[in-house]
Amino acid sequence: MDGLLLATLEDGPRHGYAVKEALYQSTAGRLDLPTGTVYPALHRLEQAGLINGSWSVVDGRRRRTYQLTPQGRTALTQARANWREFAEVITSALRSTPWPVTS
Repeated sequence: MDGLLLATLEDGPRHGYAVKEALYQSTAGRLDLPTGTVYPALHRLEQAGLINGSWSVVDGRRRRTYQLTPQGRTALTQARANWREFAEVITSALRSTPWPVTS
């Protein structure tokens, strides 16, 4: 999930709910994470130094906005590489080629 959340911040800063909505939109509604999952993950990513958070007031309401740090960009690049490798392995295993017979 970390890579997914980092990817939502790649284009620029977003507040927590906008991160959740960006993920929802980018997956055509197939990933609709609960806020109780997103916010703790954002806090964990911030503590790990992968994102920075800052407070602002919009329409009288306080919002925490998050953005990637240089370490976060590196982590996102690595998450993408890891996912590609994982997907290649699974794709290879699921090909329609028959499995070798063992006896």
